[in-house]
Amino acid sequence: MRFDRVVILSLLLPLAGCVTTHTNSGALGKPLPQETKAEQAKDAARIHTELGQHYLASGDLQTALAKLQLALKFDANYAPAHTVIAVIYERIGKLDEAEQHYRKAVALEPTKGAWNNNLGQFLCSTAKYAEGEVYFRKAVEDPFYSTPDVALTNAGVCQLRAGDKVGAEADFRDAIARNPNDGEALFQLANLLYQKNDAFRARAFLQRFDALGKPTAASLKLGHDIESSMGNPEGARNYGKRLRSQFPDSEQAHALDSTENP
Repeated sequence: MRFDRVVILSLLLPLAGCVTTHTNSGALGKPLPQETKAEQAKDAARIHTELGQHYLASGDLQTALAKLQLALKFDANYAPAHTVIAVIYERIGKLDEAEQHYRKAVALEPTKGAWNNNLGQFLCSTAKYAEGEVYFRKAVEDPFYSTPDVALTNAGVCQLRAGDKVGAEADFRDAIARNPNDGEALFQLANLLYQKNDAFRARAFLQRFDALGKPTAASLKLGHDIESSMGNPEGARNYGKRLRSQFPDSEQAHALDSTENP
């Protein structure tokens, strides 16, 4: 599983195709208020941020970066633009710039769950585990954050990296309690329990993950290993067959082949 749960533009409007303009009068003949220059600048920043997100999603990082730079020229205090440009800088390896913009987004909107989650994830990815944990907790505290399970799962992975398995398990369980269909949390908890030699409970959480219908090479290999450890060769063979069929070129498939055919 990848540690890549960044929430970027789920809080933004859909990609804008045009700019809405006001007519000179409303339905009752009364003049509508004109946008201020600040409002116009923010609208422009929003549109260019959405365009940047579009190019980012399509893999055109150069154009995406140009759009985000333009968005920030229109409004240097538009928090979503700072988040998206941070993602771009992180992907192209400019980590100092990425951190600067992740932190700026949080500074502009300190209680926003998504921005705190993003900064926490970045800090964890750069081994600043303790500081990252602070921002994951702030993300969960946002009552308007629609996916607190994402922040909790990220916090759990971060704690695993820091060597705190007890804290990680608690976070994964909390994430699942909030969202029983959080696949990442289900997989991570199953894997953690298997590593603790608790194959029976690991199997239960992996079965819940498998029921979501989105298997990965890592989950199928874990299923194989769990069933093998529980003395169920038929179940292990089934997972192995699925792994080789669906992910024949994966590292996990090659590892299974080398184990069974030394």
